[in-house]
Amino acid sequence: MRDLFSEATVIIERDYGDPLEVPTVAAEIATSRRQLQRAFAEAGTSFTSYLTEVRLQKAAELLRESAMSVYGIARTVGYRQHSQFAKMFRRRFGMTPSQFRARL
Repeated sequence: MRDLFSEATVIIERDYGDPLEVPTVAAEIATSRRQLQRAFAEAGTSFTSYLTEVRLQKAAELLRESAMSVYGIARTVGYRQHSQFAKMFRRRFGMTPSQFRARL
């Protein structure tokens, strides 16, 4: 199971800006959707939680290191709706993306 988790995390790290779903990643690593979900559960997380964390960490990195707009960053890390990105970012970091950037 650890191999499945590791293979899936490589794909998520590579393609986090694309629409990613369990069936797509499972097919890429030649396993079933259920097996992949079990691998994430064994690692103490879920596919969605892991993907969200990767996206938000990449967004924080871009906020720190680029002049890209918050909207542009949201799109780059895989959020099609800016409001959803802002909500998830605030939940994770305790502030909006703009507040995060302003504190740097």
